[in-house]
Amino acid sequence: MPVARRGEIWLVDLGMVQKSRPVVILSVAFLDHERPVVTYVPRTTLLRNTRFEVPHQARGFDPGAFDAQGLGGVPVTKLIRPLVILDATTAQRVEIAVKSWLGLT
Repeated sequence: MPVARRGEIWLVDLGMVQKSRPVVILSVAFLDHERPVVTYVPRTTLLRNTRFEVPHQARGFDPGAFDAQGLGGVPVTKLIRPLVILDATTAQRVEIAVKSWLGLT
């Protein structure tokens, strides 16, 4: 079973409509007796320049952003492969955007 860690960018199978795409893992590690799911924020290249998008540019990626409005969860069986670890500054900005989207700030 794949082990995804908070702050890692993974390629994930999001089904036929959304296809496979990069996501940043937002959830903490689950314990053996807990559900094997991860919470993620998807990366998109279809930018709308909203307050919930966090721009992301890195080698190997087309220009894009993490979209906090796309927050979701999937079982770990949908994880395809790890890509990179998100830099700390961008990870913090993603957390702020998610909190804002959920009204937690």
